Amino acid sequence: MKPLHDIALSMLDLVAVREGGTVADALAIALRTAQHAEKLGFTRYWLAEHHNMSGIASSAMAVLVGHIAGGTERIRVGSGGVMLPNHAPLVVAEA
Repeated sequence: MKPLHDIALSMLDLVAVREGGTVADALAIALRTAQHAEKLGFTRYWLAEHHNMSGIASSAMAVLVGHIAGGTERIRVGSGGVMLPNHAPLVVAEA
């Protein structure tokens, strides 16, 4: 069994919009969360794609992944859920 400090930790973020909050607030919180996860030693930060949900701000994955990756240094950022019918095969392969 690996010691706990040798286990790679990941986080999945739905980028929830808090009650009374805005999408901009949710995106800022997601970035701060990713930065904090990076400081704590997490290796991956996953974002889940959702559409037509007012309480979730993670619909434009390419933009959101770039936003989070641009605001962090080492943590690997990726799409943890891809809605296949919404994307061309190449986009899915790159995710």
